[in-house]
Amino acid sequence: MASERVTLSVSDPGGTQDVDLSSPNKVIWPEAGITKAELAEYVQTVSEPFLGANGGRPVSLERFRNGVTDGSESFFSKNPPKGTPEFVDAVTVTYNSGRQHPQIVLNRPSAIVWAVQMNTIVFHPWASLASDTDNPIELRIDLDPQPGTDFADAVTAAHGLREVLRDAELEPFIKTSGNRGLHVFCPIEPTHEFLDVRHAVIAAGRELERRMPTQVTTNWWKEERGERIFVDFNQANRDRTMAGAYSPRALPGATVSTPVAWDELDDVDPRSFTVRTVPQRVADSGDPWADMQAHPGRIDTLLSWWERDVENGLGELPFPPEFPKMPGEPPRVQPSKRVAENWDADGNRVED
Repeated sequence: MASERVTLSVSDPGGTQDVDLSSPNKVIWPEAGITKAELAEYVQTVSEPFLGANGGRPVSLERFRNGVTDGSESFFSKNPPKGTPEFVDAVTVTYNSGRQHPQIVLNRPSAIVWAVQMNTIVFHPWASLASDTDNPIELRIDLDPQPGTDFADAVTAAHGLREVLRDAELEPFIKTSGNRGLHVFCPIEPTHEFLDVRHAVIAAGRELERRMPTQVTTNWWKEERGERIFVDFNQANRDRTMAGAYSPRALPGATVSTPVAWDELDDVDPRSFTVRTVPQRVADSGDPWADMQAHPGRIDTLLSWWERDVENGLGELPFPPEFPKMPGEPPRVQPSKRVAENWDADGNRVED
């Protein structure tokens, strides 16, 4: 028996585009009762701010064949799959391994609806544009609550981080992660590649840690973080992404990673921003990130802080495990299991 299918007429800038949607009544979020058709309606309704934040850049699609259920598994689509329609764009990117491959780019509402048809729930955009994939236009910092901390602690850390970034002559914007944390973005001129931007993020994190030592940490190893907010500097790496603004999350309540104004942050309940509530919020209050790219800053001050810290003995921090070994990186083994004589000064394992 053929699956149910409907054709949606999606309003694109150049006119309408028909997009087929199979299984429109399939329930994606059982707890909330939200269907695939409702998700397609959501992405159309918020397509303008969604594309403002995530369009025109490489994006990874996190897809769930069976929706959001206990033990549901996802997989990522980075390369355009066979049969990708012409209204879905692509750009060739270079990954950390040096390998190059086309990656999906969403430039119009119909492309987002197509992604929903492909069972996408979470959209993970790069920090760089398709026109210059090597140089980010955003400095991104993920404030990740650790066990014993909560969203309120992340809010406190975010206010402190805002002061740090303003001291570095950058203007930060903020959004909920859609879960327990917060994401802080700064628009920057695309004059530095990913590794430089990562160093700028580390510099900002270290400065925040100095100002709030009992509340935040840049320690990569979980055993060293304690009950503090972790400043996840590795989200600034090439091909490391977080849920984009206005992206749903694969969580039972169908929460959405939602931009907020700084003056409303203290009163925010991230659980209240969902696929069903965010469209009305945008209609009533607009998009807090609408003008984010109007005045990009530079990371020169943060890079000078990085160099200062290096001179004072604070060097490179660990990279994600799937990355190649990087110059100056410390050993990739948690401190409690590290035997000093098994590692050289450059963080490489010494073979017997």
